[in-house]
Amino acid sequence: MAVKWNSIALWAGVGAVILVAVLLSTLQNLGSSGKNGPYSIGMTFRGEASTSRAFTWRYDQGEADGVLQVALSRDGLVKDQADKLSFTASREIRTGEKGKTEGVYQAEASGLSPTTGYWYRVGDAAADVWSEPASFTTGPEAGADGEVSFLHVTDSQGETEADFRLWSRTLEQAVRQFPQAAFIMHTGDLTENPEDPAAWRHFFDLARPVLSRLPLMPTTGNHDEVDNDALEYRSRFFLPDNGITSKDKGPSYSFDYGPVHMVVLNTESDLNKQRDWLKKDLAASADKPWRIVAIHRGAYGGNRYDKLEDWVKVFDEYQVDLVLQGHNHEYSRSYPLRGGKVVGNGDDPVRERTGTVYVTPNTAGPKFNDKKEDLFYHKVHFQNKKQMFGGVTVAGKTLTYEAYDVDGRLLDRFVLEH
Repeated sequence: MAVKWNSIALWAGVGAVILVAVLLSTLQNLGSSGKNGPYSIGMTFRGEASTSRAFTWRYDQGEADGVLQVALSRDGLVKDQADKLSFTASREIRTGEKGKTEGVYQAEASGLSPTTGYWYRVGDAAADVWSEPASFTTGPEAGADGEVSFLHVTDSQGETEADFRLWSRTLEQAVRQFPQAAFIMHTGDLTENPEDPAAWRHFFDLARPVLSRLPLMPTTGNHDEVDNDALEYRSRFFLPDNGITSKDKGPSYSFDYGPVHMVVLNTESDLNKQRDWLKKDLAASADKPWRIVAIHRGAYGGNRYDKLEDWVKVFDEYQVDLVLQGHNHEYSRSYPLRGGKVVGNGDDPVRERTGTVYVTPNTAGPKFNDKKEDLFYHKVHFQNKKQMFGGVTVAGKTLTYEAYDVDGRLLDRFVLEH
């Protein structure tokens, strides 16, 4: 029987509003515990979203043993209490800023309870050096029905600290607009140069007030995998390993959150292998009410990436509801499409999976492209030269996508219904 958790979600949303206000009012205080402590802390899903969280971080003392601690209260982290859980991190050494070595740590907290708030910190237990405590809330039990909300951003793609302050401001506005959001879906090009450790530090640390409590699930872009090499990008995230296996290239993977099945693909390499995996993954998730795909280069964006034609056939075959895209640095939303043709007018809700909608939310960073030519599939298409984000809300048989600019103006909205 599906679990009803609407009232829990309501109170979680109220709590989230309060927490967001606190976090955003103390932006400058919620970094690492100091310049010598852990930094570039990323949180993701790896196992079940309802019972686990995964973390990656950097630490200049690369020979130290890394530890993730999780507790039901903030005090539980700093006191020897029975509810404190400790998880040992894996460790490798990489080259960091200014050629210095740094430790790359990954750990996963498992065995947690669904829809429960936890506090956590990461660090060096032997030296008693820790990140600032932060909190997250686990997802609903598998099969639960109820409202689910998440954010869609893309192309933060910065180089300087000033660039990533734009990224941080975009996320701040997004969580003000969607305080109930459970995670962030980023559709690629996180930084300009994946080999620039300073840019990665700005990416994570300037947005720490948001990234400290929301998992960020990344999609590989052409600035994340360069010449079939995505090793640095991959080292920043501890992701599900259920997709195509390639240690050098950007990952493909899938995960579930409540009624949503999310598939993340890499448009930069191994397209045929991913097509075959995609078919198996979607076939295995046929019982999931909502099927959403995240890609970087748009199958139907500001323009088309024709190499994805075989993927689109799979989207059609398995009636994917929504495709989240990036790359074009402009806003575009398609009519519902099937077989390369418009199958609805786009004015009414898209009903009963008659077609897949493709959306690109401009950019969350500093770089904008000129608006491309309008094409037959464009229902909404513009360039406002403002950072933007999307919020996806699934409530029962309805999915709503709302697109806002960084100043909080609603610029597009559409609805899918089953």
